[in-house]
Amino acid sequence: MCFGCSDRNPIGLKLKFDLDGDICRTIFTAGDEHQGWSGYMHGGLIAALLDETMAWWLWLQGIPIMTAEMTTRYSLGVPVNEKLLVESWCEANKRERIFEMAAHIVLPDGKVAARAKAKFMKVDG
Repeated sequence: MCFGCSDRNPIGLKLKFDLDGDICRTIFTAGDEHQGWSGYMHGGLIAALLDETMAWWLWLQGIPIMTAEMTTRYSLGVPVNEKLLVESWCEANKRERIFEMAAHIVLPDGKVAARAKAKFMKVDG
């Protein structure tokens, strides 16, 4: 029932992820139900997209983790009803339990609308 990736969650984002080398990617098109300001995606949902994509980079590597800390920077409005590219990558692995990740959302014109950096901690699993 994961909000980000489950097909079974009726209100979820239903994201699907691919790992291409060192980059995890997903494509998402926000609908009108994902709006904050009229015509633009809600900032909390933008953060959720970035968080989920960073987490999936680690999950696809077989690393069970949870978000420990995340900073999000919004540069442009993220329009609804347009295809968005979300990418993530690992920047560092510290003390074998902490992973420093980064992600961004790219608009159809190639501009980066939002970025995030996060620390994920490995959990026993």
